Amino acid sequence: MATRPRRTCLTVPASIAKMLAKAAELPADEVVVDLEDGVAPADKEAAREALDGAAALGTLAVRINGVGTPWWQDDLAAVAARRPDVVVLPKAESAAHVRAVAELLPQGIGLEVQIETARGLVEVESIAAVSGPLETLVFGPGDFAASMGIPVLTIGSGTFDYAMARISVAARAHGLQPVDGPYADLRDLDGLRRSAAAALALGYDGKWVVHPEQIEPVNAIFSPSGDEVDRARRILAAGAGASVVDGDMVDVATKRMAAAVLARAGERVTVVE
Repeated sequence: MATRPRRTCLTVPASIAKMLAKAAELPADEVVVDLEDGVAPADKEAAREALDGAAALGTLAVRINGVGTPWWQDDLAAVAARRPDVVVLPKAESAAHVRAVAELLPQGIGLEVQIETARGLVEVESIAAVSGPLETLVFGPGDFAASMGIPVLTIGSGTFDYAMARISVAARAHGLQPVDGPYADLRDLDGLRRSAAAALALGYDGKWVVHPEQIEPVNAIFSPSGDEVDRARRILAAGAGASVVDGDMVDVATKRMAAAVLARAGERVTVVE
């Protein structure tokens, strides 16, 4: 299972050539080219043809239409021709949905699965347990709010602590990355930062973004500061057993926490028990 940087995953409609071209030059860790909700039904075929022009500085992903829609198998055929790094499956509600897509993916293409409905959340543990190309569970706050009848009108607003925690635990239990969904109020960068910080506090590796101006603040939230990296190194350098670092009692559990912080900074450390 591949572990890729996913602090920011910028989603762009495949049907808008100008946005596709700009996304290819932006410092998002991942670009998600959308064939699903961002594309009108009449434009689905043209959007698939536009995949040939899609590119990314980091990971290139394509979000197909959900299993059971009229378009999902044609989307997978287009994916097989274009061969992005990753395919995103929206609105997964069962392990069978995941396996249906995984079995048709060409070798070497990863899979991200969006949990966006009450039914998907109920099945999230069995979804996370599907073996094969699955890399990531992505929380979809807009469709989830609609599924639950939560009275909000902006994607990403509302309270989702239970759903997000359950998705994060299921992901980590099976070696997957949890990634949060977008915050759609483009004017509210402080709200975006709060949303990203809340996801980080629940163990998420990153967040979807929907506008270039959201990339830098979200990257910053999911990147450890220099002070955090320095302190994590001091903790790992402490002697065996219990000791004191910067006034805090530390032990092997603290060292595991420090290693996790350094992993977010791209440093892989093995903690000696």
